[in-house]
Amino acid sequence: MSFRNFKMVSYVVYGRGSFNQLDEILAPQRKGDAPMVFLLDHFFEGKPLAGRIPLRGKDKLIFADVTYEPKTTQVDALAAQLKEEFGTISGVIGIGGGSVMDLAKAVSLMMTNPGSSADYQGWDLVKVPGVYKAGIPTLSGTGAEVSRTTVLTGPTRKLGMNSDFTPFDQIVLDPELTKDAPANQRFYTGMDCYIHCIESLQGTYINEFSKSYGEKALQLCQEIYVHRNSWDEECDDKLMMASYAGGMSIAYSQVGVAHAVSYGLSYLLGTKHGIGNCIVMNHLEEYYPEGVKEFKFMVEKNNIDIPKGICSGLTDEQFDTMINVSMGMKPLWENALGKNWEQIMTREKLRTLYEKL
Repeated sequence: MSFRNFKMVSYVVYGRGSFNQLDEILAPQRKGDAPMVFLLDHFFEGKPLAGRIPLRGKDKLIFADVTYEPKTTQVDALAAQLKEEFGTISGVIGIGGGSVMDLAKAVSLMMTNPGSSADYQGWDLVKVPGVYKAGIPTLSGTGAEVSRTTVLTGPTRKLGMNSDFTPFDQIVLDPELTKDAPANQRFYTGMDCYIHCIESLQGTYINEFSKSYGEKALQLCQEIYVHRNSWDEECDDKLMMASYAGGMSIAYSQVGVAHAVSYGLSYLLGTKHGIGNCIVMNHLEEYYPEGVKEFKFMVEKNNIDIPKGICSGLTDEQFDTMINVSMGMKPLWENALGKNWEQIMTREKLRTLYEKL
C-alpha cells in the first residue's frame, strides 16, 4: 500500500491579538514593489477590521462578495484583473470565512497556472506553485485554513482544486476576529466541523492520525454546543482549535455522506456549505445514528432553525443534476460506505434522500 505524503500549512501563528503581527509576517514575503492583495469578506466593509489591514505601497484591498460560494468564473476574473493591473503580485491574503479563504487559495494558484480554474477541479491537476498565500479565518469550523483543497463551483461540477500546491503558506489564528460572528452563521460553520468529525471518525479511511485530531475536535465541539449554556471568549478559542483539528483530521481521511449530498444542493440551489451540511445531517440517522441524535440536540439547545422543504417542487432534471454532482464525489462515498458504495447508494436511494430535504 502507498502512504499519503501530504503537504501541511508551512507556518501557523495562534493567539488573541496575533492579527496585529500581520505586517511583520508579510514583510519578508514582499517581492520588490509587487503588491500584496488582501481579499476581505464583504461582511467587514465599513467595520474596524478593514482599517487594521497593513497596506503598504501598491497593496490592494478587495472586498470579496461571498453571498454565493466561490465560482470558477469569479476566480478567473479576479486573477485576470490582478494580472492586468499589476502583472505580478507578492501574495494573496484571504481574511474571512471558508469561502474567502478558498477564493484566496484559488486566485493564488491561478496567478501562475494557465487556463481556467475549472481545468484544475479534481485531484492533483495543479502543476505549478501559486504565489505566496496566507489565510486568516474570521469564522471557525470549515477547516479551510488547513485543507489541501479550494472548493469551487464550476460549469459542470462543484469540486475542489485538490493539490499539494493548494494549502496556505501561512495562517493566522486569532480568536478575537470571530467574536462578532452572527450566532446562526457561527452555529452552521461550527456544525461543519462537528459533521467533518463524525464522518471522518466513522469512515472506512480512518487511522490513528485522523482519529487523534478528529476526537479532539469532536470533544471541543461537544464542550461548546452540548455542555455550555452561553457563548464566551473561551468558546471562540475552542472553536478555532476545533476547526484546525477537524481540518487536520480530514487531511489523512475524508468526509462522508453529509458532504457528498450537500455538494449537490450547493451546485444546484447555491445553498451555503455549512447550512447545507446541517440540512442533510438532519436526515442521516441511517448512516450516523449517534451523531444525528446529538446534532438534533445541539440544534434544539441553541435555538437554531434548520430550513426544510428546500427540494420541494424540483423537476426530475434538477434532481438528476444534484445526483450527478453528488455521485461524482467518489472518495467521500467510499470513505462513508466502503468499496462497494455504488451498490448501497443507488441513484434511486439518493433521489429519495434529496426529496426529504
